[in-house]
Amino acid sequence: MDKIPVPIFTEENVELPFYASDLASGADVRAYIQEIIEIPPGEVRLIPTGIRVAIPQNYEIQVRPRSGLAIKEQITVLNTPGTIDADYRGEIGVILINHGKKTFTVTPGMRIAQLVLTPVVQAEFISEIALSTTARGEGKFGHTGTH
Repeated sequence: MDKIPVPIFTEENVELPFYASDLASGADVRAYIQEIIEIPPGEVRLIPTGIRVAIPQNYEIQVRPRSGLAIKEQITVLNTPGTIDADYRGEIGVILINHGKKTFTVTPGMRIAQLVLTPVVQAEFISEIALSTTARGEGKFGHTGTH
């Protein structure tokens, strides 16, 4: 698999993002915290990672939930996928929300999300008087039925 170099700066003792398997598309990142952070049901917390990256031009990094946390604990990334633009140089933070019924505890070094490097194509938006027609037209959510 081809790999694109992404320069990274980490705080002291922070593990680099890593792929849990050879064909994984998301690299796991860990919570960079000294003490536990509790997330009560329905609440949101910003979890630091201690990581800064220099994303190559024409790419973004998407912050995505870990499926294990989602199914087992009902923990997900609130703005999924979160977008990190190529010109951002600050620390990556992960916005976690607890959709469960019990308080969730984030512990130091816990794997909390995954990062996916993705190509970006910017659109050139062009003002038009009318748009071309399609079979769907202006059909909204669920316009094809429920089954």
